[in-house]
Amino acid sequence: MVSTEARFEVDVQLNDLELFIAVADYGSISSAATVLDMTPASASAALKRLEQQLGFVLFVRSTRRLRLTAEGERYLLNCRQALVLLKQGEQAVADQQGKIAGTLNITTSSDFGRNLLLPWLDELMDDYPELAIHLSLSDQLSDFFQDKVDIALRYGAPKDSNQVAFKICEFRRVLCASPAYIEHFGVPKTIHELAEHNCLFYQVGEKTHDLWRFEHQGQSLKIRVSGNRRCNDGEVARKWALAGRGIVFKSALDLASDLHARRVVKVLPAYRGEEVELYLVCPGREQVTPAVIVIRDMLRQKCKRVLQALASLNT
Repeated sequence: MVSTEARFEVDVQLNDLELFIAVADYGSISSAATVLDMTPASASAALKRLEQQLGFVLFVRSTRRLRLTAEGERYLLNCRQALVLLKQGEQAVADQQGKIAGTLNITTSSDFGRNLLLPWLDELMDDYPELAIHLSLSDQLSDFFQDKVDIALRYGAPKDSNQVAFKICEFRRVLCASPAYIEHFGVPKTIHELAEHNCLFYQVGEKTHDLWRFEHQGQSLKIRVSGNRRCNDGEVARKWALAGRGIVFKSALDLASDLHARRVVKVLPAYRGEEVELYLVCPGREQVTPAVIVIRDMLRQKCKRVLQALASLNT
């Protein structure tokens, strides 16, 4: 049997290595093929070709799932390291040339991504045509390693000290409802009267955000609310609020355009919602490239303008 280390000298195709990693991550050739925009037949053929070139079997096949062999486990580690080094090498060349170039994999929440980030990225890519963006919108936290994420935009500081986090801005959550909802159901006078209203929830993972926190006259308050609608996508909760289905408690940043257009109005404005911070997070210092710094500075500037415009509504 030829050792994994020795077989790295074999002239294999880079795409085959990327396919092998994807199959290992997803446990399925068809799933990996979908992610890489291949047909299952071509993916299967490429995997067999790679095994023939290496001289050992990478996976044990079963009817339900593929399982890595011992040789496959060792080779997978080397492949991941090799692809990371290749990407770092490409970026290092671009950095030395002073270019904002290359591909960045960015993940962010659904409503922030759709309603704010998309047009900002369009402007950025017009300014830097050699920059490519792969954008993933999800309210679920991504795995930097498995999902190949370069930048995550997240609410709240990361707990992993190995990650690099840049604070973009801070703001508060706001209670909002549509004019149609208020006309039909009225408005609560205190947060305790929220119990008499239909509240709209979203959840991240297994956690449902139904415990709402406020500050009022120097006191910290919290109340658990109820309602007949919940989802795992903050954008859906926003759309329910716009449609007059209930009261929503969301980031002022996400609702800024709706507040400006009076599609929603603030409820109980004397009660200040909990403070939230938006961070740009990279998995490590190696990912903090000139392109990341440009995006960081752009986000700080854009978010500052949005929040300043929002503050002017209250003056």
